[in-house]
Amino acid sequence: MERRPRRFRGRALAVLAVAVCAVTLAGCAGGRLGEDGRIGVVYMDAQGYYAGVRQGMQDHADESGRELQLLELNARGDASEESTFVDVAASAGVDALVLSPVSATASIPALRLAHESGIPVVCYNTCIEDGAAREYVTSYILGDPHEFGRLLGEAAAEHFEAEEVDDPRIAVLNCEFVEVCVQRREGFEEALFDRLPDAEIVANQQGATIDEAVDVGERVLTAHPDLDAFYGEAGGATMGAVRAVRSSGRTGDVVVFGSDMSTDAARALSDHTVLKANVDISGIAVGRMAGETVEDIIAGEEGDEFVTNAPIDLYTTPEDGAQWLEEHPDGIP
Repeated sequence: MERRPRRFRGRALAVLAVAVCAVTLAGCAGGRLGEDGRIGVVYMDAQGYYAGVRQGMQDHADESGRELQLLELNARGDASEESTFVDVAASAGVDALVLSPVSATASIPALRLAHESGIPVVCYNTCIEDGAAREYVTSYILGDPHEFGRLLGEAAAEHFEAEEVDDPRIAVLNCEFVEVCVQRREGFEEALFDRLPDAEIVANQQGATIDEAVDVGERVLTAHPDLDAFYGEAGGATMGAVRAVRSSGRTGDVVVFGSDMSTDAARALSDHTVLKANVDISGIAVGRMAGETVEDIIAGEEGDEFVTNAPIDLYTTPEDGAQWLEEHPDGIP
């Protein structure tokens, strides 16, 4: 079966969104969040952290005591699909828009449109460039990416100090097409070099998805046979690094410090032969915070701070991994 071209998929998305609006939202024009409410929500992916955000938003909607309705899109990292959805949502008169923008720059026109349409915008996890965000975005829910990386850098330093390794050689598998990942690395390096000034970052290559990270990780291991560790800036990078170490027969020789919890990450942490620490921001917690923030904004109860800090959790032991699995039987983080 021939695959539809991207442009056709964008038009199909618009038609679908209008259909959902007409059927599910029982009339999309006019009004603000009252007994019922309509919230447009954009996820950058359908898995992992973003599945958690979706669950948290739905939990909040179910528990709010009102018929809150979510008009949702998985943007798949595509700024054009995101833009089409925001255009449809703005025309539909949603009461608020919650999203993790695909791009700090390419997403600006879509958020400008929402703002000019009188729709409050709440960013989570990622946002547009700061100047534009301050103009077009009402609130930004963010687990401080610098602190996120710093906590993991501390864990890495503690591991190598315990192993009496003063000069570990570390490779980074990154997701630095988004700014938060750059800031994660900066926090990681700051904490690591503060305690181990002779540590060295020998490679920093993109590997945001598992398949990409496995391929890049295996090539890094070949190029750097004396490598001590990988730092995965995101979930796909983390599990790709774990798989690369195992498939290359380097278990017990090379370790991984990772980001973003999942069932696979928790199992790897429980095993503790490769993955030694993982840092995470619960998507479910962020989704709930986003729902609460939207209601506060619509009610005119905006906080004084533009950024709302999401909690950051560090997991470092096999027991931490086992407990996470017990507390998340459905695997949603």
